[in-house]
Amino acid sequence: MKKTIGILAHVDAGKTTFSEQLLYNTGSIKNLGRVDHQNSTLDTDEIEKRRGITIFSDQGNFTYNGDVYYLIDTPGHMDFSAEMERALSILDYAVLLISGGVGVQAHTIILFKLLKLYNIPTFIFINKADMDSFNFERIMDDIRNTLTEDILYISSLDSIEKMDEQIVEFIAENNSEFMEAYFEGSYTKKQLYDTMVNLIKDQSFIPIMYGSALKGEGINNFLEVFSYLTPTDYDNNVNYPFKGRVYKIRHDDKGNMINFIKAIEGKLQVRSEFIFGDDDNSYTEKITEIRLYNGVKYENINEVSAGDVFAVMGLKSSKIGMVLEVGKEVEIQDDIHYLTPALQAKVNILDETDTTKCIEKLRILEKEDPMLSVTYDTETNSILVSIMGKIQLEVFEHVIKERCGIEVSFEKPQVQYRETITSTVIGFGHFEPLRHYAEVQLRLEPDLPGTGVSFSSECHVDTLALNFQKLIQSHVFEKVHKGVLTGSPITDVKIVLQSGRSHLKHTEGGDFREATYRAIRQGIEKADSILLEPFYRFEINIEEAYFGRIISDIQRLRGSLETPIQIGNNVNIIGKGPVESFMDYSMELISFTKGTGSISLIFDGYDVCENTEEVIERISYDKDRDVNNQSSSVFCSKGVSFTVPWDEAEKYMHTI
Repeated sequence: MKKTIGILAHVDAGKTTFSEQLLYNTGSIKNLGRVDHQNSTLDTDEIEKRRGITIFSDQGNFTYNGDVYYLIDTPGHMDFSAEMERALSILDYAVLLISGGVGVQAHTIILFKLLKLYNIPTFIFINKADMDSFNFERIMDDIRNTLTEDILYISSLDSIEKMDEQIVEFIAENNSEFMEAYFEGSYTKKQLYDTMVNLIKDQSFIPIMYGSALKGEGINNFLEVFSYLTPTDYDNNVNYPFKGRVYKIRHDDKGNMINFIKAIEGKLQVRSEFIFGDDDNSYTEKITEIRLYNGVKYENINEVSAGDVFAVMGLKSSKIGMVLEVGKEVEIQDDIHYLTPALQAKVNILDETDTTKCIEKLRILEKEDPMLSVTYDTETNSILVSIMGKIQLEVFEHVIKERCGIEVSFEKPQVQYRETITSTVIGFGHFEPLRHYAEVQLRLEPDLPGTGVSFSSECHVDTLALNFQKLIQSHVFEKVHKGVLTGSPITDVKIVLQSGRSHLKHTEGGDFREATYRAIRQGIEKADSILLEPFYRFEINIEEAYFGRIISDIQRLRGSLETPIQIGNNVNIIGKGPVESFMDYSMELISFTKGTGSISLIFDGYDVCENTEEVIERISYDKDRDVNNQSSSVFCSKGVSFTVPWDEAEKYMHTI
């Protein structure tokens, strides 16, 4: 069997050390590296070595009990969580590490939520069990109270094979069919195994083990249990046409693009071709090299099959999130991310590099990390990048200098707001200058928080040809559509194609681009809009003496908190607050606690902005002067084109 497993944890929980132990104990590496010695197998970048943290999702592989494992070590720091989230799309199973000295932390909760959203079967390994502060029962209670009650400690593989009564009772309580067999005394070892596996896959059962990665304790026990309870079925999918998902992109020293792919179905060979573009302008790109990576090292191979995680050379048009199929055009994917950048920073070029050249180089880095969202503001002549946090900027400075040879600095990051709608509306867009024609009718609906922008079609192909419908879909996702309150990107909106029209002679592809943009904008103009701001989930640890000051500060910063937990003379406080008010609070906290206090900040999505009017006034966005986001439609009469404003356009539409 082939298995792809991801290792996730709050920063400093020992994730990379744990990964190193898995590779070492299975013979994949000969020498055991350490993060503090800057020689770990999976922290390969010089920046990672210097900082002692994982920044990029790196891949290792090993064999155990005849199965092939692909190990993805993900970043634990919040600022690089987008890199972590991209890796989730290819995982078969996940291992969530919890520090035995600390317990469940703010980022642990976020990670667990993500694993639930991505439906990834999960195991928990409590690390650093050798610490004096380690209290197993306390951490188990912590997990039950903050993550889930569906947990069970598994002491060994032997306890499963001997059908330990505690395990049997737990499984019976969580599965009615097995419960019936349990009361009848008719259950079998195979029935117990099958039920355990299914409950794990349904995320209804999370096995827990513990040990010390630094000392190598509990690693072999974990491997035995994990190997036994994690079957996959890729062997049944090798005879299908190849299908694979691009989850990561990097560039080598010569600028050649390296695509990291998870094979979902079929087989792929060197010189296989993929089709990019659309029906009107399609082209092929050929695989020139297939690589199997283990840390920074790799070997060239000629063929991969379903379940393999590998890298290819030769593709230039691929993007992260794309699903590639041999012999088929690459389809547009609704690549939803639950973690999004909350901040935006202006780039200052410090050397002689001109702006155009700098943007060109930044686009290469954007291909590797789409969340950077590099934009050029024509009004202020500024290059802007989106980021998760301030530490990401510090790293980004080094990356730009080392990879691009450009010296830059960044101005203080600004909060990125979002806008959404609270009412369902129909948006119309018509584009008909002389010898052009396209009309689009879209329904815009409010969607659940964190879902972004989605697209579907209810339009019959007899009304509008399928190729034009695909064009409309691509135009929905090819740009950021702005709201009308502050010009911030719209989010949490369902866009449904209801109808459209083309002209047999005059319609060109670009016509539907204009019509689609205008239909979206017209709908937003008509809808009830609200402003959203990003929030952090924070975790504060302070001495009891500072508790009163902290509570006062949280109220001042517009935050909310859960019931504080006292541990000895210290207090642990978990809560939620706006990014705008909390992003600089760490320095204030360190100052008045004389370095004894700490705070961790984790992006926790968007919520309604409490000071909307103040923000709107500060930003001063003039929607009517935004020439790149027009709500008007263009019609033609007697060979003359004319523009109709959004609130009058429906009287002229042809689809009504």
